[in-house]
Amino acid sequence: MLPLVLASSSPYRRKLLSRLRIPFTWSAPAIDESRQPNEDAHNLVRRLAEAKAQALSATHPKHLIIGSDQVAVLDRQILGKPHTFERALEQLQAASGNSVTFLTSLTLLNSESGLHQTDCIPFTVHFRELSEAQITRYLQAEQPYDCAGSFKAEGLGVSLFRHTEGSDANSLIGLPLIRLVDMLHDAGIDIP
Repeated sequence: MLPLVLASSSPYRRKLLSRLRIPFTWSAPAIDESRQPNEDAHNLVRRLAEAKAQALSATHPKHLIIGSDQVAVLDRQILGKPHTFERALEQLQAASGNSVTFLTSLTLLNSESGLHQTDCIPFTVHFRELSEAQITRYLQAEQPYDCAGSFKAEGLGVSLFRHTEGSDANSLIGLPLIRLVDMLHDAGIDIP
């Protein structure tokens, strides 16, 4: 079995991957994550997941490298990581009473053979009608400024949802484990 490496510095993705109980290391890929002109959300996340995996292939030969990227989309607009309270407040006010689709792309690259598998998994969150006071309390409690869409689904963020729809709730946190298990199986790794 080739060693597994996660091309990410995200503690959320590391925690998710550890649920599969297979050994892995992680390393942050150095890539430009800027959106290209006229690039839609779907193509953006696929390109970035592949680029993250590819960025580690020179330093991790003979590895299976997992790359993943995620964007939140509201009314065809990409919501990035807010980084500030003010931007998070704006994002959640826009999401209030609306639906946000999270596109999480996943790449599994065999750096020895160069073969890779890539997929994009959508997951939609339908938000409750939220007052500014509710949003402010939430942001003060969770401080989700490093999360696309301004919330942490694994925490208090679920209190903002009316309902969700999608094939893998893990994709909402940033790593679609169900699809990853399929990819690993195709690469010769069975779990459990």
